[in-house]
Amino acid sequence: MHRLLPALATSVFLFPTVPAVAQDIAALDTLDARLSYLVGHNLATGFAKDALVELDIEALLQAIDDVKNGEPNRISEADAKAVYEEIGLLAAEQRRVEKLAENAAFLERNATVEGITTTESGLQYQVVEEGSGDSPAETDTVTVHYEGRLLDETVFDSSIQRGEPASFPVNGVIRGWQEALQLMKPGAKWEVWIPSELAYGPQGAGRSIGPDEVLNFSIELISIDS
Repeated sequence: MHRLLPALATSVFLFPTVPAVAQDIAALDTLDARLSYLVGHNLATGFAKDALVELDIEALLQAIDDVKNGEPNRISEADAKAVYEEIGLLAAEQRRVEKLAENAAFLERNATVEGITTTESGLQYQVVEEGSGDSPAETDTVTVHYEGRLLDETVFDSSIQRGEPASFPVNGVIRGWQEALQLMKPGAKWEVWIPSELAYGPQGAGRSIGPDEVLNFSIELISIDS
């Protein structure tokens, strides 16, 4: 159970200001003292990074004292599990906040690129080729070629690479696709950036698309089939 702690330590704790130690430890003139200092220094350095909650120094010292004196753990395994689960949730929420901030920063920058249009929903697109004719309705079926990428350029799906276009109803795909398709005309080729809330949101999709991913698609609307 307690082996989980080091994995969490680098991201969830903050040391409060520690009162000055009364005795002079500057000499550190024994091997025990030097090793103890190094252990404490490494521990404090790890716990202080990206803190989410404050570490209680008194509780920490109590735990060390209990182990030293052979006292049993004061927290049951069930309660310890609950603590680690709560810390895990806090860490996950912090990662999500950071991810959403990264998304917002990217989309804000991308919106300033010449030729990119941002719709009211937040969808962004760049027209590569215009196309002609009527745009598909929500109830239509379309045939398209596409390639989907994450913002790090990882390709997660591509009809282009498979060499075979895909056909599907407009209302059968993610919201960002639905909006883009209904703005395109047959023959059009667009680059599209779909905010996570118009894509797969916090749940992601399988192993390829993680939570809260902004997705980039190259889309060619080949035809409206019905």
